[in-house]
Amino acid sequence: MTSHKTKMKAYWKRNLQLLLILLSIWFTVSFGFGILLVDQLNQIKIGGFKLGFWFAQQGSIYAFVLLIFVYVYQMNQLDKEFDVNEE
Repeated sequence: MTSHKTKMKAYWKRNLQLLLILLSIWFTVSFGFGILLVDQLNQIKIGGFKLGFWFAQQGSIYAFVLLIFVYVYQMNQLDKEFDVNEE
């Protein structure tokens, strides 16, 4: 029973590490690029739009959706590694 408990603690530790990494990326993209660094990023234009404006309006949404897919993929790998997958 102790081995199972140790295995589950390791699983949740890795799960939380992944979550913190992905949330940090999301925070950086949405708050950092969209609000804090908007003036510096607005010096760069892509397709006629200022990059800071793009991150504030579109980029943070795209990053969030991409992070969801990364999370699903990584969690499936983690579930298989710790043999807690649903299949």
